[in-house]
Amino acid sequence: MTGATPAPSPRLTWWQTMWRIGLSVTVGALAWLSFGVGLPEEPVTLVLWLVVADPLLGVLTTLLVVVARRRRPLLVAALSALASSVSTTSGGPATWALVSATTQRPLRRVAPMAVLYFGAGLVAEAMYRPLRTNPDSWWLLGVVSGLATALTLAVGLQVASRRALVESLRQRAETAEREQGARVDRARAEERTRIAREMHDVLAHRISLVAMHAGALSYRSDLADDERSASVRAVEDNARRALTDLRDVLGVLRGSADGADPEADEAPEPPQPRLADLPALVAAARAPGVEVTLRNGVTGDPPATVQRAAYRVVQEALTNAAKHAPGADVTVGVSGAAGDGLAVTVSSGAARGRPLVLPGAGIGLVGLHERVELLGGRLGHRRTVTGGFVVEAWIPWSA
Repeated sequence: MTGATPAPSPRLTWWQTMWRIGLSVTVGALAWLSFGVGLPEEPVTLVLWLVVADPLLGVLTTLLVVVARRRRPLLVAALSALASSVSTTSGGPATWALVSATTQRPLRRVAPMAVLYFGAGLVAEAMYRPLRTNPDSWWLLGVVSGLATALTLAVGLQVASRRALVESLRQRAETAEREQGARVDRARAEERTRIAREMHDVLAHRISLVAMHAGALSYRSDLADDERSASVRAVEDNARRALTDLRDVLGVLRGSADGADPEADEAPEPPQPRLADLPALVAAARAPGVEVTLRNGVTGDPPATVQRAAYRVVQEALTNAAKHAPGADVTVGVSGAAGDGLAVTVSSGAARGRPLVLPGAGIGLVGLHERVELLGGRLGHRRTVTGGFVVEAWIPWSA
């Protein structure tokens, strides 16, 4: 505490200022009465000074402390101490000034003011000593003045310590509030990123299937009526599902933008995809003349996060196959067991039709890399010598 700068002193209320003035006046009055009771007639000059000048100087010192102690605490403490050396009524405001300086400045800078305050008490005693009938010994006066100075410093240090504690708690509260706000913003951003990734996986897959079936209808003139009808139904079904998914995510994002509580009246999310949903995903990717084969060699029941990641890998690979290798047969292989990890392989042959020209965000495989790497796995993709494409992923699956 001796080297540290105390916390800034807060502005006092009207009541806080008034009781401090009252206390300092009381202390000064008691000091004056210690000489004024039984006042002798001699010496006349000293008596007149005690009766007239002393109280007036005490009033001026009090005004000085009230007005300037916050702006110039050390100067006010020094002037008040000097005034108290010739005015007993200035002892109260001098004590107030020393306490105030101690709460605002380091102790090493206040120490000279404390020495001045101690000496002022002895000077005042020496000045008014002729008025006493039975003056006390000097050593006793030194002890009393030293104790008064020490007590004044102790009160100032205690007030400064309390203010520093309050300021520290306030700063901690503000820091905690800022950190909480940052965590909320980060969580909101992560949630939006998650929603965007999920919607890319779902919506891109739906639109690619729509484009694939529509493209097949445009260049396959040999389709039977039932195959053509099946493709039309697939286009209609996937377009309707894409619109439904888009409406759902826009509703979630709008609620987040409005600052609504994400846990209040929130509709439950649809069940997250699992390996059991792969047959339906593969069936939806089939088109006239396109064979999509699923080979499931999984033993056991992987964790939900592992199953969801594997499903998204297959979904994105099928989406890319439909966009870049239309008409190519695709083979999906999923295998693994607890302790060995889950392996996913999606391979497609060479394209039989013209690639679909669809706008893309370019984040499909990037998002898959992030998803798989967060689980401690790895993802790779490559082209084959026959012009096909292979996506391979391995996801840890602890025993």
